[in-house]
Amino acid sequence: GDQEAGEMGLAAVPGRQAAFRQGLAAAVQYAKAVGCPRIHLMAGRVPQGADRAAVAGDMETTFVENLRYAADLLAQEDMIGLVEPINNRITDPRYYLNTPHQAAAILEKVGRPNLKLQLDLFHCQIMDGNLSRNLETFFPLIGHIQIAQVPGRHEPDSPGELNFPYIFQLLESLGYTGYVGCEYAPKGDTLEGLGWLRSYWES
Repeated sequence: GDQEAGEMGLAAVPGRQAAFRQGLAAAVQYAKAVGCPRIHLMAGRVPQGADRAAVAGDMETTFVENLRYAADLLAQEDMIGLVEPINNRITDPRYYLNTPHQAAAILEKVGRPNLKLQLDLFHCQIMDGNLSRNLETFFPLIGHIQIAQVPGRHEPDSPGELNFPYIFQLLESLGYTGYVGCEYAPKGDTLEGLGWLRSYWES
C-alpha cells in the first residue's frame, strides 16, 4: 500500500483489491529474485475514522477473498503466504489482525494449505500472554516465528517479561524447524545486538 498515506498492507482493506494484487505480483518477483519462499501478506488498517466493529465483517470478507487469490498465485511458485497478528495496544491501534485466534479462524475460512501463521511472540505476549499454550495450540499453523523482548522490543536477553531460553527449548521440543526472525530494535549496532545469541549457544 501507500505507506506515506498511512497504509500498512492491503489484504483486508475493502476497495483496494486491485492494488493488493499489484503489490503481491511485485512481491513475488522480489521473492523469486532473492530465493525467499515465504511472503507476509499484511492485512492493513481499519480505515481512518471507521468503527472497528462496524467494518469488521467487510474487512474479513475482503481478507478471505484476497488470501485465497494470493494462496493460489503463490502455489504456482511453490511459495507460502504468511499472516501476522500485530498488537493494537502498543504498536498499531488500527491494525486489523490482532490475535492468533483471529488469524487461525481466518486461515480456516480460507482453507489453503500454503497459508500459515507468522507468530511474533512480542505481539502475542502483549495481546494474550499464555505463550506456552498458544505455541502448542497454534503450532500446526505456524510458518514463521519472530521474537523481541516485551515491553521494550529489544534483544531477547534485555530486561523484560519473556524467558527466551525456555521458549527456544519449547520450540525445539515441539519440533519447530523453521527460522526465528529477530524483529527487534538492537540497543547498539546489529552485530552487538546479536551478542545474546553467542551466549545462548555457549550455554
